[in-house]
Amino acid sequence: MAKSALDKDLKKVVSLEEATYALSRSIAAPGLALIFLLAVFLFMAGLAPVGPLSIFVIAGGVIAGYMALNIGANDVANNMGPAVGSRALPLAAALVIAAICEAAGAILAGGDVVNTISRNIVRPAEALDVLDFVMLMVASLLAAGMWLHLATFLNAPVSTTHSIVGGVVGAGIAAAGMAAINWSMMGAIAASWVISPLMGGIIAAALLGFIKWTVLFRDDDRIEAAKRWVPVMIGLMAGTFAMYLALKGFSRVWKPDALTVWMLGAAGFAAGWWLTRPWVARRAMLIENRRKHVAKLFTLPLIFAAALLSFAHGANDVANAVGPLAAIVAAAESGAAAPDKVVLPLWVLLIGAMGIALGLALFGPRLIRTVGEKITKMDAVRAFCVALAAAITVLIASAMGLPVSSTHIAIGGVFGVGFLREYLANIGLNADAPKKKVHPGDPDTLNKTPEEAIRRQIKRETRRLVRRRHVLTIAAAWVITVPAAGLLAGGIYVVLKLTMA
Repeated sequence: MAKSALDKDLKKVVSLEEATYALSRSIAAPGLALIFLLAVFLFMAGLAPVGPLSIFVIAGGVIAGYMALNIGANDVANNMGPAVGSRALPLAAALVIAAICEAAGAILAGGDVVNTISRNIVRPAEALDVLDFVMLMVASLLAAGMWLHLATFLNAPVSTTHSIVGGVVGAGIAAAGMAAINWSMMGAIAASWVISPLMGGIIAAALLGFIKWTVLFRDDDRIEAAKRWVPVMIGLMAGTFAMYLALKGFSRVWKPDALTVWMLGAAGFAAGWWLTRPWVARRAMLIENRRKHVAKLFTLPLIFAAALLSFAHGANDVANAVGPLAAIVAAAESGAAAPDKVVLPLWVLLIGAMGIALGLALFGPRLIRTVGEKITKMDAVRAFCVALAAAITVLIASAMGLPVSSTHIAIGGVFGVGFLREYLANIGLNADAPKKKVHPGDPDTLNKTPEEAIRRQIKRETRRLVRRRHVLTIAAAWVITVPAAGLLAGGIYVVLKLTMA
């Protein structure tokens, strides 16, 4: 009795500690974010060129920092969510690895798509003066940041690229009308709403199916199959990421030709396969011939894959935060609405890199858990397939000239492996299929044979392998991202225009 009372008291203490920690974090996180934005303001105030546009340069820097915080909070979860959900990485370690890799990617190789955001969506020289162009970029940044902030609050992973594109389009229409927008590019971006998640999901499901049929379903010689095929999959990962980094990760500092990219891919595959064969063989001697044990062979490759994805994401998506800022600075210095070249200074990249890393650390855990745990159950094999599918999809899309969203690809991959699990469970091949007993009086057993009742129960339960409400929430957030950001940006531009009149 005394022990029971003590247990209850200890549980109350633990609950109080957890509540205190959550409250302190909820207060500390916004405070640290405000300190960061204040530091950016002071930095920009000392750096901004003297002139009528200096106030917009300072405001653009602060808003770019705000946008970077929201990119870290929302977008980075797509790379680390599966690794955390599979228990390959604890949340704290994932946050540290992602912050370092995102910042390194942003600083070393960031900004390749700056001109797309600042010049190619709208045609500023045709209808805008320099003040209108600067206000357009400020409105776009602020609207995209606000939309990402709201999406993160609602636990909806959305595309930061589509957010800033929607902002530029909405402010562009408010500033110069429909004719100022490059609608052919917008059509390609709209097509990527469907292409990105489908490609990611199909490729992730295909990879998972291959691993299941060649390794996990081999009940008699699962370990021998793993020794043969796991190095091949790791080699495929190494080759894919070698090509990925050559094409996307380092595209700002190095642009190799197609032959070089393929040679790097072949070399990466050969090195990955050759180096991991003895490692897999040693590990295979220590495990049992069970699926869970074999799946652990993918844990270390998954960690490397998540880190490389974070590096490449930082290199590419930092431009969503600092691209408009670079355009604002270039316009203020040149006095032209369409600068011939938008240069991306190191200090601009630093604002983006620090903001992304800080936003991830302060606000990222909620969405990491959503992506990694709440859509479908993850293990190391499924998470590995999602990460590898994301890299393969980006490579294929780049070769086809399709603009795709890394967010949509990663989430599509998570759904892809989840729906494959459901299918296999329905046909009785998935170890995750629930094995429930039939109880008398259960509505599903009335007027049915025992076999029909069991089949009905299993089918009902396997639907929960992918939580449908997350499908609907995320799909709805994707569809309304561009128009929502566009409407916000258009309204902000109108307010700025009236204020400056």
